[in-house]
Order: sequence, then structure tokens, then C-alpha cells
Amino acid sequence: MSFLAQRPMPYCRGCGHGLVARRLDEALGRLGLDPKRVVLTTDIGCVGLVDPLFPALHTVHTIHGRSTAVAAGAVLADALCAEGGLTNVVMLGDGGATIGLLHLTQAALMNVDLTVLLHNNMLYGMTGGQHSALTPEGFRTSTTLAGNWLPALDLEQVLRGCHGGFYARQLATDRELAGVIAEAIAYPGFALVEILELCTGFGVPLNALDGKALRAAAAAEGRALGVRIRRTDRRPYHALYRERFPVRAEAPPPAPAAPAGPFAHRLARPLGVVVAGSAGERVQTAAAVLAQAAVLSGLHCVQKNDYPVTVGSGFSLSEVKLAPAPILYTGIDAPDAVLLVSADGLREVRGRGDLDRQAPDGVVIVDESLAGELPPGRALAAPLRRALPADAAALGAVALLVARTGLLAREALLAAVDAIGGKDAGALRAAVETGAALGA
Repeated sequence: MSFLAQRPMPYCRGCGHGLVARRLDEALGRLGLDPKRVVLTTDIGCVGLVDPLFPALHTVHTIHGRSTAVAAGAVLADALCAEGGLTNVVMLGDGGATIGLLHLTQAALMNVDLTVLLHNNMLYGMTGGQHSALTPEGFRTSTTLAGNWLPALDLEQVLRGCHGGFYARQLATDRELAGVIAEAIAYPGFALVEILELCTGFGVPLNALDGKALRAAAAAEGRALGVRIRRTDRRPYHALYRERFPVRAEAPPPAPAAPAGPFAHRLARPLGVVVAGSAGERVQTAAAVLAQAAVLSGLHCVQKNDYPVTVGSGFSLSEVKLAPAPILYTGIDAPDAVLLVSADGLREVRGRGDLDRQAPDGVVIVDESLAGELPPGRALAAPLRRALPADAAALGAVALLVARTGLLAREALLAAVDAIGGKDAGALRAAVETGAALGA
């Protein structure tokens, strides 16, 4: 059985990535795995081009260096919160391994049951051939044209220091590679296979390399090939967790009450709402209530949040897009409604150009303290921060919008608060009622 799509490889001619993809396919076939129970988690870089080559598998494409962490979370969630049995294979390059080195070491320390295939072509291939922490001493890259000054990190020693359960080093051209990958996948714990290969776009031209030279270079550095670590004295993390925190047999929880609704709505086309205010004032909660109310009204909805790196200070902004049909484009090019409840939010919206892009018939609702910042007649000013606590002003603005436009039923907002408000549902309901009264 082959898991590999019958399509051209998306790599440079001679790149080792294609060989690794084929050997992985062979390994999965040897193990007889159900493709519906296999997850392929990939990193940024040329290695991430592998995703469409395995259409029968679940594929997760992560941000640079984080593939191992994402996969570890998926493995533990499956093993501890679901029925278990997923096989998770991570594919990343030496660049991603360098960026996410602590993720690799932590997964090895925990002995998470996943397999990492590390494509080591000794440089960052997709971004221009820069050196990485796995670039050997003397190796030429676009950033070390005279040869790398530093020795490469020895992953075998790193794994030994992390009590890693399984480690192997092979060349992409080795006949044994498929068998080694299969052995790594079958290993009950953390397994890493470091695969030495050539980047024909940068590594070969700058170093006059071929396969024989690569093998000789590994030998010269004392990097022996084959399975180097195979421990039998460690149990995978999920087994230890279950032993320490056994699941007690309990009566099944009562089925949750069906949500109220569906409620009526008056939306005939997609509508975009921007809610902007200050960090810590529950702007995103207000947007979430609007989104939940839309869902309870039978609408499709997406919410996107934004805030500065300071997180606890500055602006907080949410975009909510509602539509009676599935939303295929989540952006809001021209917002239909802009709700501004603080000076921080106004500055951010001005910087983004939301007000300039808004249609002439668009709705702008602002706290009364901001009325003088906009042209006369441009916005509906309301005493949001005077009538409500600061952390309820945004939800008050949402309720005011709903009351003035009749877009949704007020009862939908209240039901949304009950669904997501938790211990704060009472205060949030009061904010909805106050905001609705301001719009009456």
C-alpha cells in the first residue's frame, strides 16, 4: 500500500527531501498503518512542501520550529483525552530544529510517543542557504562563505543528555532508511532520525559535495550512522501520567442543555464589525458574545483578534464577520460597523484605515469621550464608559449596535452571554441590557 500521491516532487533536482518522503511512504506501508490514524506534522521550509504528497494522512503545517511542540500536544491530547492510537510523525529541517531546539529536548525528556524525521542538509534552504546550528565547521553557506567557524551541534549527544529513547543517523540515500524510519515509528516513546542529505540549491554549489563526500564528512566528524540509541528502560509520558493520575470510574455527566434558539436575524448579506478599545477591557469578550449570538441565530461567523506585543497595555481589537452563507473570505475590507470605546481603540482603527475604508452608510458608534475626535455627524456618541464599567463598555456598544440596527435579537445576545459568560454572566447580562437601553 502506498500513501504517496502520484505527482511530481516539489523539490530541486537531487534534493534529499524527495528520498525521505519515499522512504517514509515505505515505512508506513511496512507497518500496515491506517492512514486515518496517522498525523504528519511539518515545519516551515522546503520540508513543509511534503504536505500535499500524503493526501490520505492528516497533515498539520506549523510555524517555524514549533512542529515538535504541536505534535507533542496532539499526541498527549489523543492519548489522555481521547481513545489514543494516533501515530504522529514530525518532519522538519535543521533550521526548524535549531529554532525549536528546546521543543525537541523537552519532548525527548518527557519521552512523548512521536517520531521526528530531521532533514539535515546543514543550512536553511528555502530562505537563501544561511548556516544553522547543525552546519559543520568549515562548511560554506551564504552567510559563511569562508567556511563556518563553529562546530555543529551533535544531536546524538543532545539526545543522550535528554535521556532520549531512540536516535538514529542515516543518509537520505541509505537503503536502510525506510527500515530505520519504521523502527522509529514503532518505538513506544520519543524517536528522532537525523537524515543527512544534500541541498542542491546551496550546499552542493558552495561545497562541491556529492553523496560519497557527505558520507566521508560524517565519518570524519565521528558521526557514526545507524541506530545509535535504543532504550528499553523508559516508558512514554502518557503511560506515566495515567499511572500518577488514574481515571476513576464516574457516572457520566448530564447532557448539556440544548442552547436556546435559533433566534431571528435580519442579515441578508455578509456584514463586518470592528470592535476596538483598550487591553484588559474585555473587547474580545464583547466580540465573542456577538459571534456566539450570530451562531445562535443560524448565521455563519468568524472572529479575529489583534493586540500589541505588550498584551496588557495598548489597544485591543476584534473583527467579527457574520453571514447567512458560508464565509469563504474572512477579511473585512470595508467594515459595516466600527465600535470605538477608548482612545487606544480609536488610534488603532485610524492607523489601520478602517474609518477611511468604511462605506458611506456604515455605522460608527463611539464613547462620548471620543465624539470630538471625529467629524460632526460621523458617529453615534453614547455614554458607554459613564453608564457602564470600563470592562463592559465594549459589550454595551455591541448591544447598542444590535438595538439600533435590529441585526439580531437582544435575546440572542443574552443567550450568548449565558453560553460563554461563566461566573461573569450576570455582569455581562447587565451590560447587554444597559447597552440596549442606550440604543432604544
